[in-house]
Amino acid sequence: MSGKKKCGCCEKTTDRTDEERKKLIHRLNRIEGQIRGIRKMIENDAYCADILIQSAAVNAAVNSFNKDLIASHIRGCVARDIREGKDDVIDELVVTLQKLMK
Repeated sequence: MSGKKKCGCCEKTTDRTDEERKKLIHRLNRIEGQIRGIRKMIENDAYCADILIQSAAVNAAVNSFNKDLIASHIRGCVARDIREGKDDVIDELVVTLQKLMK
């Protein structure tokens, strides 16, 4: 586990390069900024359709983040576990994909 703290909600961790971690955090920061922008629009009584357009942009950004993260997960964590004979990772992946597709 390379000295990293576990989050408390799960027992597994993923070792990411500094570059991977930076990219993910940068994207989340942009999404967070979009959310703050929507909150400000509501505080300023912006037109509903304008808020909805911004909300759709946030949804698209989160979906894009999820697509990239799931691809990385499959190429890294899932492939590694399968090579190590840990086939239960397939069931875990199926459950994860089902949750993403709700």
